[in-house]
Amino acid sequence: MLVVELAFTPTSTPERLAARPAHREALARLHAEGKLFAAGPWADDRGALLVFAVERAGLEEILGADPYYRSTPGVEVRAIREWVPIVGG
Repeated sequence: MLVVELAFTPTSTPERLAARPAHREALARLHAEGKLFAAGPWADDRGALLVFAVERAGLEEILGADPYYRSTPGVEVRAIREWVPIVGG
């Protein structure tokens, strides 16, 4: 599994919120396809965590296809890390 950590900057909130419905629709589709395990914002809305059940090449394709990650002001991919769950994954 791969974990993606996003950071949001407060100055871009209108653009980010405008892009969010299409982004969340894409997340729902990825979840239904079994490619996304879980996703959601931090409680303080300063970022989000996404857990993907794909290989690195598949993740790059997903990130490239969703404008939220590559062209929405104020959305920054802070980290991509491999995660090896012991329970629940």
